[in-house]
Amino acid sequence: MKLIPKVSIVTVVYNGAGTIADTINSVLAQSYSNIEYIVIDGNSSDGTQEIIRSYGENISKYISEKDNGIYDAMNKGISMATGDIVGILNADDMYTSDFSIDRIVAEFNKKEVDSVFGDLYFFTPKKPDRILRLYSSRNFKLKHFERGIMPGHATFFVKKSCYEKLGLYDTQYIITADFDLLLRFLYINEISYSYIPEILVKMRIGGISTRSLKSKWKMYRELRLIFEKNGVKSNHFKLASKYLRKIYQYVDNTEL
Repeated sequence: MKLIPKVSIVTVVYNGAGTIADTINSVLAQSYSNIEYIVIDGNSSDGTQEIIRSYGENISKYISEKDNGIYDAMNKGISMATGDIVGILNADDMYTSDFSIDRIVAEFNKKEVDSVFGDLYFFTPKKPDRILRLYSSRNFKLKHFERGIMPGHATFFVKKSCYEKLGLYDTQYIITADFDLLLRFLYINEISYSYIPEILVKMRIGGISTRSLKSKWKMYRELRLIFEKNGVKSNHFKLASKYLRKIYQYVDNTEL
């Protein structure tokens, strides 16, 4: 890999006028010099498009059109990416430091791996600097996929060549296509990875996978289908441990 690889960051948004500026500013504040920033809007009607356009050429590529869901939008962004490394930062998320991308690229160069991930935390809108729940991958092992546990998706950066070889997000999954992709990349195809023991991203509470009981039931059903498709053995008890782990994260901000 080149010493200064290009990093493509993809942000997808739909009617995110209240948060999109925070996300964009977080990317534009990065000190790393070789970033391609791609924003995919789902034809928002709340002023999001006007906010995005106000940044002009600071955003490398921007499209606004109707899509078939968040993962379809991510696939569009990845397909447009020309970077050596690709990361996803959604419209409710921000990097915790202006040096997050520097740290990620340094890890790629040092370890010569296919992918890198770190830690993230969730916060409430009124207290962005207070950790409500820490999602750490400090003790992550590949076998944890069998329990429905994966590294933090927003911290996952991977070589573009892996997408070209292994495919994009499977849009038949409404909530868990990110889990399916990381499972395929890391567990099934065993691409190499390195963990950075730092909090790289902060996320607002309230994403698609953290909402209602109905959503959690939908997630559970999708996980079962993903395991069946990929030939991964799991069971009800293993998947139940995923939710016990979440409670533990709230209690003392540690992991696994």
